[in-house]
Amino acid sequence: MRQERNAVILAHYYQEPEIQDIADMIGDSLQLSRRAAETDADVIVFCGVHFMAETAKILNPSRTVLLPDLEAGCSLADSCPTDAFAAFRRRHPDHIVISYINTTAAIKAQSDLICTSSNAVELVRQLPADQPILFAPDKNLGRWVERNTGRRLLLWDGACHIHEAFSESGLLALKAEHPAAEVIAHPECQESLLDLADFIGSTSKLLAYARASDSDAFIVVTEPGILHQMRQLLPGKTFFAVPGVDGCSCNACPYMRLNSLEKLWRCLASNSPRIEIEESLRKRALKPIERMLAMSR
Repeated sequence: MRQERNAVILAHYYQEPEIQDIADMIGDSLQLSRRAAETDADVIVFCGVHFMAETAKILNPSRTVLLPDLEAGCSLADSCPTDAFAAFRRRHPDHIVISYINTTAAIKAQSDLICTSSNAVELVRQLPADQPILFAPDKNLGRWVERNTGRRLLLWDGACHIHEAFSESGLLALKAEHPAAEVIAHPECQESLLDLADFIGSTSKLLAYARASDSDAFIVVTEPGILHQMRQLLPGKTFFAVPGVDGCSCNACPYMRLNSLEKLWRCLASNSPRIEIEESLRKRALKPIERMLAMSR
């Protein structure tokens, strides 16, 4: 069906292993945004969450963009309601607005520049030193950008409930059990966990670091879907997932896991559900994404 529809299947690192195994490309938000912008496929099937599929549609208005489950949302995107954010912006008219890609099209349309966890530091460094910056919606990523750029950012009070659910005591217990293991963490995590990390980066950068490191063992502080790729690409190395608070498995994103192989099959079979965006909104949301892609080259 993929061949019949001239479709490309894009999958985020946090998807179920069986979806990763049949995807045309697996990546983080920046990698997948670039692939969506460059594809010549007629149909883009985005195995991720809603804002990712929206981004693909913003970049490809003439192509069909499918999401296996329309309920696959994002707690971080939900933490930034459109009207409340508009009011927040109006109170700070002198600030340039940098929004994380983990936002709705409506928030992107209110932004001057989009970033991902891969390029946020790089983009902020390119802006004039005296330019006030409003950063939304992830306060943890924003604080990490502040630490790495020396810039003071006005932060929206949002967060990913998955990356806030990791257990500091669980991480410390793993460090005690595996003292030679390196701790690698995603910048959406809380500052107390990032302080314990040997390396901090986006999902793709965590994978690249594990590949380049001389270490044979890693404690991974991000959604555990990434471990499938790590174990496949680096079979000689060992990876440990950090538990959620109270030892729970709440570090697995329930939204990412709404997509399944069966839903992907049905999605291709029916050519639905489709992502649709009103054209004037799409054009407004496109500008800050294009600015990001241009500044990230």
